[in-house]
Amino acid sequence: MKESTRQRLDKAGLDPDEVRRIVENALREDLGPQGLDVTSVATIPADQVDTAELIAREAGVVAGLAVAELVFELAGPGAEVTVHAADGDTVARGDVLATVTGPTRTLLSAERTALNLLCRMSGVATHTRRWVEQLAGTKALVLDTRKTTPGLRPLEKYAVRAAGGTNKRMGLYDVAMIKDNHKLAAGSITAAYELVRATFPDVLVQVEVTTLAEAREAVDAGAGFLLCDNMSPQLLREVVAAVGDRAELEATGGLTLAVAAEYAATGVDYLSVGALTHSSPIVDIALDLRPRK
Repeated sequence: MKESTRQRLDKAGLDPDEVRRIVENALREDLGPQGLDVTSVATIPADQVDTAELIAREAGVVAGLAVAELVFELAGPGAEVTVHAADGDTVARGDVLATVTGPTRTLLSAERTALNLLCRMSGVATHTRRWVEQLAGTKALVLDTRKTTPGLRPLEKYAVRAAGGTNKRMGLYDVAMIKDNHKLAAGSITAAYELVRATFPDVLVQVEVTTLAEAREAVDAGAGFLLCDNMSPQLLREVVAAVGDRAELEATGGLTLAVAAEYAATGVDYLSVGALTHSSPIVDIALDLRPRK
């Protein structure tokens, strides 16, 4: 029995209803309030059926195939999608990722929305995979951040996971993160930590630190996870030596692939990289109709 799109989304750790809302909004943005593709309606008979291929135009790591499939399903009745790759796969230029058969109007009306999401998610996955490969052989994992495209956070964070990266918090609601402004507002790291712990006793608390003294204060207050912001490798090594046995440590701030190995060698547990989601270029993927016989 063929697995449904909803089942595939659920298995990937995506909320099918949330993804459906994202896709419906994206289709509405492109097709307008009447759900109309004026060019396709004008040029293609309503009963015409074709098959199209989703083809990689460059090498990369694919992510979002079930999301693209949902786009075709919601764009109109009758589209059948056969997927030829899996999220997380490395693909080469010319690889056929999926074939879609159905009303030609539906295929072309869904084309750009499906590609916008698939190319974006695959770009995030491709960038993430480079970090994963760079950190191979160390204990450090690459983390994403909240620097995501508004409205697409679940999809972009999924793409990070699909490529072997690790999600940090999903938003402001699931993990407390005490940063500089919180310290200033509360008066100190210790005061801020105690206030969060008293108000939300069951929420994980993370603390941003910029010095060894702040790292010691945060751990003494009870923090089990520290964001070591804009620290040099030498300072990170000192923090690891001082508190690494009492808290998980994350290096964050301006990290690049060129210095990833150096920072991982300090002994930190994570490298946090906002660029995974805010600066990843897309992977070029196209939809081509097969020639009609």
